[in-house]
Amino acid sequence: MTTLPENLFNDLLENAVTKLVKEKLELLMREEIKNFMHVEQEGQRNSRNGYYERTYDTRHGKIDDLKVPRDRNGNFQTQLFEPYQRREGWLEEAIIHMYKGGMSTREVAKFIESMFGSQYSPTTISNITQTVMEDIEEWQKRPLEKRYSVIYLDGLYVKLKRDTVSSEAVYLAMGIDEKGYRQILGFYVGGHESSNGWREVLKDLKKRGATDVLLGVFDGLPGLEEAFHEIYPQADVQHCIVHKVRSTFPKIRVSDKTEFLTDLKCVYNAIDGDVARAVFDGFKAKWSKQYPKEVKSWEEQLPTLLTFYKYPPLTWPAIYTSNPIERTNKELRKRLKPMNSLTNIEAAEKIIYLQALDYNEKWYGRAIRGFVDPDTKAAFEKMYTGRYSSALN
Repeated sequence: MTTLPENLFNDLLENAVTKLVKEKLELLMREEIKNFMHVEQEGQRNSRNGYYERTYDTRHGKIDDLKVPRDRNGNFQTQLFEPYQRREGWLEEAIIHMYKGGMSTREVAKFIESMFGSQYSPTTISNITQTVMEDIEEWQKRPLEKRYSVIYLDGLYVKLKRDTVSSEAVYLAMGIDEKGYRQILGFYVGGHESSNGWREVLKDLKKRGATDVLLGVFDGLPGLEEAFHEIYPQADVQHCIVHKVRSTFPKIRVSDKTEFLTDLKCVYNAIDGDVARAVFDGFKAKWSKQYPKEVKSWEEQLPTLLTFYKYPPLTWPAIYTSNPIERTNKELRKRLKPMNSLTNIEAAEKIIYLQALDYNEKWYGRAIRGFVDPDTKAAFEKMYTGRYSSALN
């Protein structure tokens, strides 16, 4: 028995599949126009009027001579595709996913041409991904939950082209609601990170329904704490301990680093807030002479660095640091990095939005450990009631 070469066998198989798809599409359209003439055109002076041929790209191959039925009055339109649609929607979806993965419009165009033989200019690819902008606008305006136990804030920078290429901020807000579910609440692109920029972000979150917030977790950007309290005066602030340790670390001599940081760790690993403050007094007595500025900086910020002790112990690992949102930002940077510099704000928004959707879908229905514990829920309910019920009176 003669064996066909593999490439010839694959070509024959592909042609057979494409032919089968063509036959099935034409069969469906014949049934469509038959029903159309008998039901919708009954009693009207109209009749079938043969076919016209058109090309149509499918995931199984390109059909060059698809026969589309027509009526004499030109009223019939198949429901299988739009009048000027030349390809299945799967290709648009594939293009959007490749774009989301960090490929530039030029790279996507080259890939589509190499895979399908279809020529797409970078402008065409950009136009296809442009449909995402409508979804972004709707997503950014979507209503939020009323209650959030925690809101994390963090920014990253992305290179954007305007007249020149420069780094601009992406403001990212993540929340854990009263059920313990995490989600990205919103992102805002443009400008340089500032307390005024964050104030506008927080105003938007509150406007969209997030009115009752217990805790804000973020780094020590000057003015951010004041901006947060301006919008959420009943909420607490937790400054990220990990950020604080990182900023202190370079200022300590190599010979002292291990001992200094071990002593510091005993402060925020204490069993409760009172013990933590007592441990800090010992830390201060031991190190303030050698490192007066560093110890003073910790002492001044201690109230907001130890805020987490006011909350249920099972939630401490999730709230004493902004690491949860930093990990998300790290992934976003990976997605954005291959693109070097983006053509405009819209290009950045498309990628970040698509990635945010993936995160929210992945986190959907998966409560954060510690937040679903009955004692934790009871403690949070008491906090919500105490802060926000009284605020209404």
